[in-house]
Amino acid sequence: MAIDVRSDTVTKPTPEMRQVMFEAPVGDDVYGEDPTINHLEEFTAALLGKEAGLFVPSGTMANQVAILAHTERGDEVFIHRDSHAYYYEGGAAAMWSGVTWNLLDGDEGTPSGDGLQKAIRPANIHHPRPRLLSLENTHNRAGGAAIDLRRMMSSIDVARKHDLLAHLDGARLFNASVALNVAAADLAAPFDSVSVCLSKGLGAPVGSVLVGSQAFIDRGRMFRKWLGGGMRQAGILAAAGHYALTHHVERLAHDHARALRLVEQLRAMGYHIFVPEVPTNMVMVDLPVAADVAIEALKQHNVLVGAMGPKRLRLVTHLDVDDNGIDETIAAFGRLYETFYA
Repeated sequence: MAIDVRSDTVTKPTPEMRQVMFEAPVGDDVYGEDPTINHLEEFTAALLGKEAGLFVPSGTMANQVAILAHTERGDEVFIHRDSHAYYYEGGAAAMWSGVTWNLLDGDEGTPSGDGLQKAIRPANIHHPRPRLLSLENTHNRAGGAAIDLRRMMSSIDVARKHDLLAHLDGARLFNASVALNVAAADLAAPFDSVSVCLSKGLGAPVGSVLVGSQAFIDRGRMFRKWLGGGMRQAGILAAAGHYALTHHVERLAHDHARALRLVEQLRAMGYHIFVPEVPTNMVMVDLPVAADVAIEALKQHNVLVGAMGPKRLRLVTHLDVDDNGIDETIAAFGRLYETFYA
């Protein structure tokens, strides 16, 4: 079997997770009658210090429901140009919310307060209404960077001065929590809404949870229905998510340690590795050859990796890659180095 480090989305449910899925009590969630979904929503909201939660099929839907619920058509959303909601969600906010993006720069995918301040225009009929700041933690295109509260608060404080709402794409928020040794609720506290993904490093097969105030979630539930996210007996999926949140958070530290081992070993070989200030479970490898050429070469050595640019590879550690898998990945990169660098 190939060592798959393309993403932490490739994880399979563990036998224990499959068992709780098999045993989960279910009902019709659109009627609010699935007890397992109701429990997951309440549990996740409490875990992140918010009033209510909403179970959705994907992280993209969670972000899009949040934007819909926070904005009106024509509103302005401030976001880093490399953030997932802008870069990887197919222009969905333009399609569904009708908002306009104001793209910001900033180190490791995080805009500064000064950057946001300069981007906010004065009230004028020629300008869209500034409405929402969207941040991401960890930040995917910044190499899985975990962003601490100080850095997030730089822009959030400015947002509040201008009466902006704040949403956090926390798809990998628990990776950030573990890496920073800060409670996830503390990282979520400054935001009006937070989305967390259950099917990445946490290992559930499907689903994200969006949390916020009860009024926000009530509004979001309507938009979830509009987007086709109202599922029926989906408690079997929610059971997996609850298991992930109660059994797979602390073990994320193992993924981070294995990613660090990859960094150290690949650097020792001579590879150039990008590492953020606080790394998590991602390793970015810069190459002298096209990424797709290296991907095909590594595939011949039974290792699957992904591209994060024309000459950059992304490796992501997760619960389905153990120490032996890391050894095999290192060996494959050794053979790749002999091919392209020797």
